[in-house]
Amino acid sequence: MSGSTAEALMYAWFALALLSAGYVAHDAFTKNPELTVMKWGWVLVTLYIGPVGAALYVLSCKESRPGTHERFVAPLWKQALGSTIHCVAGDATGIMVAAVVASLLGLAPWADALLEYAVGFGFGLLVFQALFMRDMLGGSYARAVRSTVYAEWLSMNCVMGAMVAVNVIVRSQVPGARDVADVRFWATFSLAVLAGLLFAYPVNVWLVANHLKHGMGTVRALGEGGEPLPPPMPAAHSGAAMAEAEVTAEQRTAMAVLTVLFLAAGTLLSAIFGTLT
Repeated sequence: MSGSTAEALMYAWFALALLSAGYVAHDAFTKNPELTVMKWGWVLVTLYIGPVGAALYVLSCKESRPGTHERFVAPLWKQALGSTIHCVAGDATGIMVAAVVASLLGLAPWADALLEYAVGFGFGLLVFQALFMRDMLGGSYARAVRSTVYAEWLSMNCVMGAMVAVNVIVRSQVPGARDVADVRFWATFSLAVLAGLLFAYPVNVWLVANHLKHGMGTVRALGEGGEPLPPPMPAAHSGAAMAEAEVTAEQRTAMAVLTVLFLAAGTLLSAIFGTLT
């Protein structure tokens, strides 16, 4: 494939990404009772991964009929996908900012990767998790940071493990992919975000299933700020809904070790098939 053809396809992809993000934004902010932070999460992720993001939104979050959103998003796979979208929206935005700065400063790939991890984790935790969700977590920002740092760290390890492998390997092999002014830079970033989303999803399933992270909710169920409301619950379902899985310290440690190993594997692949120095 010639360079001009490849560039034309990349520009076409980003045109589709803009159209997809516009569709998601219109539907989310005019028809969807989802929390505002989740609406922005869907819009940002769709900007990064284009029609894939729009398709995931329609399949897992778009209200099929008025008043049915809570029931529609109830399955675990949708709850976990919403949790992953929330994570990736924050982490990838921070990573994008760091990648742009690293490109402008001409940082070495290893320094670029470290900066991306630090800024991505910081923005995801301190802004998208703790700041935007503090009302749901008791209203205290410090408490929100403490209660979300473990889940955010596990998700970030998986997001970055995939993204660093894609970014470093592609940037090492494709001319222009390190230059923020080149369309190849943004195409690489888009591919890396998609990889991060795919590999962060399994750990978010575990986190949501074990009540260590929120899934998707609506303002009808949670209130405008995400603060839980106390609607009456049918007796037949109250026991199952109130039951929470107990996660031991050993299980939390084991999952943390797995995500760190995944991050290390991504870094190792970067060093083998790309250039970190």
